[in-house]
Amino acid sequence: MGQKDSARTPANDRASVQKLRTRRHAQVLIIGGGINGVGTFRDLALQGVDVALVERGDYCQGASGASSHMIHGGIRYLENGEFRLVQESVVERNRLLRIAPHYVKPLQTTIPIFSTFSGVLAAPMRFLTHKQGKHTERGAFLIKLGLSMYDFFSRDGGTVPRHQFRGRKRALAELPRLHPGIKYAATYFDASVHNPERLTLDVLQDGEKAGGAAGHLARASNYVSLVSMGGSTGSAAGTGTGTTVQLRDELSGEVFDFTADVIVNTTGAWVDLTNEAMGAASSFMGGTKGSHIVLDHPELLAACNGREIFFEHTDGRIVLIYPMGDRVLVGTTDVDADMAEDAVCTEAEIDYFFDLIGHVFPDITVDRGQIVYTFSGVRPLPKHDATQPGFVSRDYRIERRAGAGGAVLSLVGGKWTTFRALAEHLSNDVLAELGMERKLSTAKLAIGGGAGFPDSEDGVQRWIKAHMSAGRDAARVTGLLTRYGTRAEEVIRFLDDANAGEADRLLHSTRELSTRELEFMAAHEQIGHLVDVLIRRTSLAFRGLVTGELLNEIADILSGPLGWDAALRATEITHAQEVLQRFHGVRVHSLVA
Repeated sequence: MGQKDSARTPANDRASVQKLRTRRHAQVLIIGGGINGVGTFRDLALQGVDVALVERGDYCQGASGASSHMIHGGIRYLENGEFRLVQESVVERNRLLRIAPHYVKPLQTTIPIFSTFSGVLAAPMRFLTHKQGKHTERGAFLIKLGLSMYDFFSRDGGTVPRHQFRGRKRALAELPRLHPGIKYAATYFDASVHNPERLTLDVLQDGEKAGGAAGHLARASNYVSLVSMGGSTGSAAGTGTGTTVQLRDELSGEVFDFTADVIVNTTGAWVDLTNEAMGAASSFMGGTKGSHIVLDHPELLAACNGREIFFEHTDGRIVLIYPMGDRVLVGTTDVDADMAEDAVCTEAEIDYFFDLIGHVFPDITVDRGQIVYTFSGVRPLPKHDATQPGFVSRDYRIERRAGAGGAVLSLVGGKWTTFRALAEHLSNDVLAELGMERKLSTAKLAIGGGAGFPDSEDGVQRWIKAHMSAGRDAARVTGLLTRYGTRAEEVIRFLDDANAGEADRLLHSTRELSTRELEFMAAHEQIGHLVDVLIRRTSLAFRGLVTGELLNEIADILSGPLGWDAALRATEITHAQEVLQRFHGVRVHSLVA
């Protein structure tokens, strides 16, 4: 998301970078550590490919971490005529509910409807021109037609109920705070992912494990960027042939050469800029910015009654109000992005969000004091010229360029829901370049902590009870299961290691983390900055729970395993404050003397 790194760590300290420097050739080098790049890394590793991945920031830091937290079939894509994408999305939604049940959950969704036949004449024109034209609200007839088609696409292997329609009286009985002027409410099920960052990390670790215990055939590092095509450091890139690129460790500043037979560009909205750095400028991308706000608003949370409220705002934009735990997510905008500027939520966008809340919950007031977090990202959409942002295809394509040392494949587009299928498609293209055959499909392969995850609430409670101990109560075990899925067993073994020295203890500033768990993250989850823990290893920032005390306590604990001296510790705290304020609207007062 354009975040700049201000802290530095000693050169060559990180094990992930050491693996790249020690053996500077791979069959495939993936540039970009969002969900699509990481998914492709996992898929290729499972095929036995020697694959490396680098990400200039943290994993899932860009658009992948700025999503609406939905795993959905994309009902509104029907209006664009993207039937293939809708079918693939519904199939992949159902798959993720099965193979990643620790993070992907069914989501009941309600659409408030204010008219019956409105939009029937305008819809064909939108379908044909992909332009909004004069706004005409979509009425019950169109929505019923769309949901019926949506159910049709879900007919094979469906894991969620079919849609239901309610008249005004029954709708208001279920959701009494809805606008009294509604005529109907349609309810259907999609899915949610409350921890997209941790799901991305699970996918990454699956790939690393597939490459062997030593990470010989699958190695990845965050905070490593591509500087340019061709070596200029004076150091040999290794014994391999292929294309040579320069990589830079963003934490130490060290630059080194690396070679690969195939390069895969999965840098999202930055694909063109990455290609330019490799000496072959392209103009594939035309990303749009989407922003969200997170509210601490018990009244609005109760009004949603556990459901996502998904609807058309007065400008025709499809928006959402989405309960997540004890917070409410509101989004999203869709405006052309300026890649020269940081993606941040603006005051105008906040006004827009407040207006859309009032559109469906007119007697609920919201103010800026209830915002605990904001975030924005740039969708990796294809260049769209005169097509309005809301009608730009969410499908993907793969662009191939033949280079002197080997092929470069650029991913244009892609969305969270279809990352597994996209990764399989992209991997097939890579395998063809390498003259290799696919060994297995990931369609039924559990992801990370989804393996063996309890399939019922009773099963969850049994798992929690079985992992409680004298120093670990049900709340703590629940938190670990939520954060890691069944990989929590590995974490618990680490927490209970009798040879660890000092005993594990909960932090003073939060009961959601302990000293040993932070040491586990430092050892196994490639923490580059303090802020990585707050935003992407936990949801503390998202829920507005970061305090000055928390910053100081986490920095103290991480200083040992990450080798931060007093100056670096202070720099990390300042860096976290700057990122939280600049990109997420969160001001945290410092306790540093």
